[in-house]
Amino acid sequence: MIDLHCHVLPGIDDGPETIEDSLALVRVAVAAGIETIVATPHVNARTPNDAATIARLVGELNVRLADERLALTVRPGAEIAITQLSEIEPGELARLGLGGGRWLLVEPPFSQVAPGLQEMIVQLLRDGHRVVLAHPERCPALHRDRSVVGRLVDAGVLMSITAGSLVGRFGGDVRRYALELAREGLIHNVTSDAHDPVKRPPGLAEPLRQAGLEPLTEWLTQLVPAAILGDEEIPPRPAAARSGGARGVRRWRLRR
Repeated sequence: MIDLHCHVLPGIDDGPETIEDSLALVRVAVAAGIETIVATPHVNARTPNDAATIARLVGELNVRLADERLALTVRPGAEIAITQLSEIEPGELARLGLGGGRWLLVEPPFSQVAPGLQEMIVQLLRDGHRVVLAHPERCPALHRDRSVVGRLVDAGVLMSITAGSLVGRFGGDVRRYALELAREGLIHNVTSDAHDPVKRPPGLAEPLRQAGLEPLTEWLTQLVPAAILGDEEIPPRPAAARSGGARGVRRWRLRR
């Protein structure tokens, strides 16, 4: 499996403090069946990380993983706060893509209102970027106006859900909204958004199974993220999932 959103780099944000802490997180990820992690440290006002620093730490961590014979590869990326976009020079922004590609992982605010959110994301698309929206189910503003997610998906944005949201780790309201998005066919990827091996651990397949989304596991955790990293066409949602049958998921709609 591929985890497109994980805070695995040491000493760069609110994830692991040391490289030994990073290795502990990776060991849990390997045990959970994850073979690739995209390191997505926060790029926001508090931690304005840059692509060069991220690339250096990814390289150092991959050397340690090889030394420890841990069968996992880390690739560069970033979780870019939408409020930080105007502060990032265009060339630097292009270097913050997932896996070094065109897809940007954009974080919406944790606020009741998000003025201009849709417009800013559409502008990114016009500028030639492709956008994955991080954990929309955890954005209160998107709870208040649920039509925004559908409009963004219609524009070509992919929705990335945190696995823990599906099983109530962020509260009942977040879980209900995540499952609502699933029923509407408005999720395209599930990630761990892990920060450590215990409180916010990596893990994808088990939360999907518990949420009744097991038929979509391969699509959500392998096929779609592989297409994102390879800058390829996003594969269509599996027909079996669109026709229903998974516990808790009654209908699916394919959006392009």
